[in-house]
Amino acid sequence: MKLLVLGGTGGTGKQIVVQALEAGHEVTVLARDRAKVGPDHPQLRVIVGDLQNGAVLADAMRGQDAVISAIGRGYSFKSEHLIERTVPGILAAMKAAGVRRLLFTSAVGVGASFADAPLMPRLFFRTLLRGIYADKLIGDQLIRQSGLDWTIVQPSQMTDGPLTRTYRSGERLAMSGMPKISRADVAHFLLNAAGDTAAVGKTLLVSN
Repeated sequence: MKLLVLGGTGGTGKQIVVQALEAGHEVTVLARDRAKVGPDHPQLRVIVGDLQNGAVLADAMRGQDAVISAIGRGYSFKSEHLIERTVPGILAAMKAAGVRRLLFTSAVGVGASFADAPLMPRLFFRTLLRGIYADKLIGDQLIRQSGLDWTIVQPSQMTDGPLTRTYRSGERLAMSGMPKISRADVAHFLLNAAGDTAAVGKTLLVSN
């Protein structure tokens, strides 16, 4: 597939890029800093620019089969309305370019999945992560209303652990304690879901 990866310089995004290239996909990464993307690869195209620059985003979008987003605020507790500011432009650029498939990384606890989250994580969602989660919810809602072939992926707390391929996924998941999943496994799930028509129009939780 020809994949556009947004947020490709973050922890999860880098895993998506590496695994996608290993799987033989053609990967385009839109990044503000080329040095943060990683080494050159014959199947890798890097476009330097800002996600909110319409012309740059339109260039990155041309000819793609799917868009995989791992955009986020990293370890920050301040949303700066990142998702609210960027998702409308992403959706508009996809429609203009005729790209229908979107995989979007959200988080367990956003929206209806709050009911699946154990007690301790819920406390963090309502306090330290309140702004981050409110911003993610806006993005999720916009995507569901987009008319595109979307899949929203909501991982539990992500770690820098190894690729295990032994995670669980579903529209509902039983979880306890402080559930976690490695960024490598999240990337693996996103790439598999990109070509899975059964995942279209679903919000899928993924955890250990």
